[in-house]
Amino acid sequence: MTNNPATVLSVQDLKAWYAESQALHGMSFDLREGELLTLIGRNGAGKTTTLRSIMGMLRKRQGSIKFRGEELISRKTYEIARRGIAYCPEERAIFASLSVKENLSLPPVLQPGGMSDEALLDAFPNLRRRAGSMGTKLSGGEQQMLAIARILRTGSRVLLLDEPSEGLAPVVVKEIGALIRRLKEQGFTILLVEQNLRFARSVADRHVVVENGRVVDVLTAEQLDADMARVQTYLGV
Repeated sequence: MTNNPATVLSVQDLKAWYAESQALHGMSFDLREGELLTLIGRNGAGKTTTLRSIMGMLRKRQGSIKFRGEELISRKTYEIARRGIAYCPEERAIFASLSVKENLSLPPVLQPGGMSDEALLDAFPNLRRRAGSMGTKLSGGEQQMLAIARILRTGSRVLLLDEPSEGLAPVVVKEIGALIRRLKEQGFTILLVEQNLRFARSVADRHVVVENGRVVDVLTAEQLDADMARVQTYLGV
């Protein structure tokens, strides 16, 4: 990162609803070029809803979501994706009846510079070994790698990753962490929702603490390390 990285994504006073139930109550934060920013907080705090709102997946939203200066709050999901934002959901959304290679080939190339299928298999040796396997035959870690690999094909340089460590064995969590750090080193800008605080600490530049659908604190990696008790109070650890 440069000393003064540009703001890529600016979320200001974001409110969102599921039907009549309000889930976000004025989320505000900025994501900088080349940064890895985590949203941390208790279950139900509004972290996943924030990612879904950024992607235009909730019908009722208010506030401002600017991507490289352009307002997205009224844009549809496909329009947002075409601007270079990719979303990897917590449920991974692997097509069980398709092979690894077929899953990789599904997303369209939306921006120049997307990785080819062959380059993706080079980058994910586990997936190359399982290229002909159906989605149902993959381990949780392999499914997560496939879900991340799939969005790299689109050419998007801003990645929204939802709970990539969820339900995985510790050794696999380390592999996913190493993968995310490599993506950051390659210049990707990443917004990460994460429940596992240890995992979040291992990869992020800054941490946005979310509680009841709003931001209650923002800490650098150094501040988090220096005052873990403060964050654990928020998380109820």
